[in-house]
Amino acid sequence: MTRYLASTAAALSACFCLTAPVQAQVGDGVVHLDVLDGGRTAKGTYLGAMRLTLKDGWKTYWRAPGDAGIPPQFDWNGSQNVGDVSITWPAPDVFVQNGLQSIGYEDQLVLPVEITPRNPAKPVRLRGEMDLGVCKDVCIPEQLNFDHTLNADAARNPAIAAALAQRPYSAKEARVSAASCRLSPSSDGMKIEARVTMPSAGGQEITVIEPGNPTLWASQPETTRQGDTLVATAEVVSASGDPFALDRSEIRITVLGANHAVDIQGCDAG
Repeated sequence: MTRYLASTAAALSACFCLTAPVQAQVGDGVVHLDVLDGGRTAKGTYLGAMRLTLKDGWKTYWRAPGDAGIPPQFDWNGSQNVGDVSITWPAPDVFVQNGLQSIGYEDQLVLPVEITPRNPAKPVRLRGEMDLGVCKDVCIPEQLNFDHTLNADAARNPAIAAALAQRPYSAKEARVSAASCRLSPSSDGMKIEARVTMPSAGGQEITVIEPGNPTLWASQPETTRQGDTLVATAEVVSASGDPFALDRSEIRITVLGANHAVDIQGCDAG
């Protein structure tokens, strides 16, 4: 738990985050949000995207933002006829500043969303808020409002298609032949050693481990290679400091390489 608190304090210090959210408006602030239409799919869902356009040099964060980042949060409560929302995250970039690693996107992010309507015969309205962090020399929280009725007859959107093409490879696509997680107690929580047998993703590979439980936090893994096997070791702690269990089926391992990224959902016992 001590390491968790120290890392969190360092991240906040590096970000120099303000306490009050800033409302983004057209032509104002450092980031602008608009909703893109991608039409209706063959299975009856709606395809859209949240497009974030940032001023030059500014960046925002991936769902697992690293040591010095603010994870984005969505509030869809004002939406109408929305049954399920599925988000596809394009492969992110890795940034290192002041010795801290963060993971995210620079200049622009197109985040595809697939909406399953509650009633297929009625229109879908996306209305709500997105809370996120944006950083350059300092970091600030932003709260972006959106209100858009999706166009079922919209044509294929090239920006959405490009973002979908940038998603990480699945385990099958990346030729992952085995993925295991060995768990052992540590002084602050639990140590996890993930072993993934797969061809190289290119260059210096960086691994991200997500425990699958929002109350748990995983440290930045130490990643090495032993031939065809990638070995990533991290520590998982609970924000409350209470004992916890890890469900291996919920653990998500992402490998970020120079050539592509790989998304591995779940792992076997080590």
